[in-house]
Amino acid sequence: MKLLTLPGVFAPISDSWMLADAIRQEDIGPHSLALDVCTGSGVLALTAAACGATTTAVDVSRRALLTVQLNARRSGVRVRTRRGRTFAPVAGERFDLIVSNPPYVPSPRPDVPRRGPSRAWEAGHDGRIVLDDLCDQAPDHLRPGGAILLVHSSLIGTDTTLNRLEQAGLTQVEVRSRRRGPLGPLMRAQQLAGTIPADIDEEEVVIIRAKARRS
Repeated sequence: MKLLTLPGVFAPISDSWMLADAIRQEDIGPHSLALDVCTGSGVLALTAAACGATTTAVDVSRRALLTVQLNARRSGVRVRTRRGRTFAPVAGERFDLIVSNPPYVPSPRPDVPRRGPSRAWEAGHDGRIVLDDLCDQAPDHLRPGGAILLVHSSLIGTDTTLNRLEQAGLTQVEVRSRRRGPLGPLMRAQQLAGTIPADIDEEEVVIIRAKARRS
């Protein structure tokens, strides 16, 4: 899949490709509804749409959503786009599959940026502002038996995410896959800024899956 990117739109990275592979393993098709939160250039939304799901992509960036629309047109699939934060643009809607590669890089600032490309990766001091919101609200937006797939770095707490999803009422919470490697450039930059300990050289990127109860 060749994706178009526009200036100011964070290009897809290996995290999204890992999650795209996980989407292809889900039981989704023509009667399924899928949601990609923090879509960026849209690789996850396009993957779900290519699997046959009726797909919605959400992002705070107008430019990102334009990129998704252009990529969907080039790929011959349909993706509905909505602008806003996490689940706000799809209030009252439920989906069979929710996926997200959210901002999760720890930042010197306590909140998420209001504008600029760093909105795609900065997520507060602990890197969990957006991720925690996704975990807490996911049950209200999943159909019975629906699944959520999340990707993030072990540096912001894999067990914290697993526990949060369980506390939110989801079941079958698990780490679906892992990839260990050296810190990427964004994490390195925050390490220089002092938000990540200087003695950390590697991180583990994890795909976490959880399901809504059927009744």
